[in-house]
Amino acid sequence: MQASWYFDFASPFSYLQLAKMREWRARLLVTPVPIAARALSNTIGENETVALSISGSVSGFVRLRAKTLGIPLRFPSPYPFNSLAALRLCIAAGANWPATEAIFAHLWRDGLAGNLAADLQPVGHALGLADTEAAIGAIETATQLRANTEAAVTIGVSAVPTVRVGSKLFYGSQAAEQLDDWLAHPEAPRLFA
Repeated sequence: MQASWYFDFASPFSYLQLAKMREWRARLLVTPVPIAARALSNTIGENETVALSISGSVSGFVRLRAKTLGIPLRFPSPYPFNSLAALRLCIAAGANWPATEAIFAHLWRDGLAGNLAADLQPVGHALGLADTEAAIGAIETATQLRANTEAAVTIGVSAVPTVRVGSKLFYGSQAAEQLDDWLAHPEAPRLFA
């Protein structure tokens, strides 16, 4: 069974779901798909992207959730941040799991900056890119990020993180529970997805 995981590095919820994603990858062939969440809000008409500039109470929830799940968490400095460089780095490095995990670790586990190509140079080098800045700035990476985001919008992705299995989309606070249930009983009738 194949799946896609739509995420943005600026979303702490994407980082928190990464641990669950490791578990799902043992049961599903999952492709990570970096997308620009800010563009999602533009296409669905929201005035602001809540997932990208979270309030203190939500920040507290994210910290508590990480602690409860045993996930190391340090908010990147500065936060919120523009994730375009990180998204493009992921694409330039192959948009694979090693790249996705390394960039999330840099930003959310270690709390390091990710606004600029220079901020991400250590990760780029670790991923085998000789010139991180050129890779991030390449037209091909920007074009692929735009294509990823447009394709996500076309299939109904409206938030990050979202998991797509077949034609079913799983997102929001109950996504993990719903996907686990769906994987255990794929033929059962559902009130969601």
